[in-house]
Amino acid sequence: MEPHLLKEKDRKEGTSPSPLYPAKLFVEVTTKCNLKCNMCVKQTPDGIIPEGNLTPELFRKLEPAFPYLEALILNGIGEPLLHPYLEDFIKRAKELVPENAWVGFQSNGILLTEDRALSLVDAGLDKICLSVDSVSKENFSRIREGGKVGDLERAFSVLSKAKEKRNNKRLKVGIEFVLMKDNLFELPQTIRWASERGASFAIVTQLLPYDKRIAEQAVYDTNTFEAISIYKQWKERAKKEGIDILRYYDVFMKFFKNSYEERLCSLVEQMKAEARAKNTTLHLERLFSRDEEWFRKVEEVFEETKAIAREQEVDIILPELAPKNSRKCEFVESMSAFVSWDGNIHPCYFLWHRYVCYIGGLEKFVKPWIFGNLKESDILEIWNREDFRDFRARVLQYEFPFCFDCSFALCDYAQMEDFIQDCYTIKVPCGACLWCTGLFHCLQ
Repeated sequence: MEPHLLKEKDRKEGTSPSPLYPAKLFVEVTTKCNLKCNMCVKQTPDGIIPEGNLTPELFRKLEPAFPYLEALILNGIGEPLLHPYLEDFIKRAKELVPENAWVGFQSNGILLTEDRALSLVDAGLDKICLSVDSVSKENFSRIREGGKVGDLERAFSVLSKAKEKRNNKRLKVGIEFVLMKDNLFELPQTIRWASERGASFAIVTQLLPYDKRIAEQAVYDTNTFEAISIYKQWKERAKKEGIDILRYYDVFMKFFKNSYEERLCSLVEQMKAEARAKNTTLHLERLFSRDEEWFRKVEEVFEETKAIAREQEVDIILPELAPKNSRKCEFVESMSAFVSWDGNIHPCYFLWHRYVCYIGGLEKFVKPWIFGNLKESDILEIWNREDFRDFRARVLQYEFPFCFDCSFALCDYAQMEDFIQDCYTIKVPCGACLWCTGLFHCLQ
């Protein structure tokens, strides 16, 4: 049997995941947008994302994978509702994917009218995620330049009416909230607001700054969980012994130290030794300057948010507040492929576009990794190319370094756009990726 064909019985029941076929496709139907959100990669001073629409011809090159999919997500950088064939794409996909698979996309909701909501429901849309980063008029307009809270009010309303009119219980409506210092304390209120308007799920993600001007808006800690845990334990131990660990840099270079200073330096050395034994790097400067009160407030907001989500029966995904030491690439693990509007095939969000990002004051240049183009081959041929298979296998070994927890970060191996190999001689550029640490989430 040809790899792109399935018996009708198998298609209806769904298929077990196989490395021969992608299980999820993220398809960028357009890079055009009707907003100018300040956190978007398109709005950076060096914004170099070309604009265009995925053609129906290229979309057809994806169809061989549809009978094997668990999910088809029709968005990337751009507003999907701007694509003239969006409903056609959804309808065609629903004809081919297994019955238990879903088709969805994320939207700013501005173009959702009663007629458009009905056409999406009629096409078979399973999931739509609306971008809601605030429910205060002033803050929303500032974050989503060109948008209004009223646009989201209308979007929820017309979707609810369309579901009721078509007696549709399948379509799930949710929100994505990009967490920033300016909107952190609105998060609980926003979850309640969205739930009252029909949202059944919420995705909260940390901010990935593409512009140095908004990097300070990031809420998360750049120390890893393990580093924070070790530091807190030793800081508390020092306190019990009457030692202020924060004075370390005042005394560690002194040639003659008094007994207090000797004890302080000895304690820090013991802390560093424990970290080495656990294969954890301690950035002492970052740890010593950590704003404990700020992170206590963030944790309180998260607890309140979770309580409201439980009360409102909203399925919520919250991000980590610091990078996890154990990494997991959700995209490669779930056998995902990413499709650009021009037909290029990529392995993940991190390597989907060309951009610069800023993490903890560090600048990282990223260029897209491309394994083929739909103009030349269909999706299954590209997916099974030797170099693409080898890339996925290398990622899943998780043998690459963690560049943002390195005292040399970011070195020339990791910082520059033209990546060849890292300091371990691993040939996948994943050491400088934070997507696999639990900080960032998306519709998937």
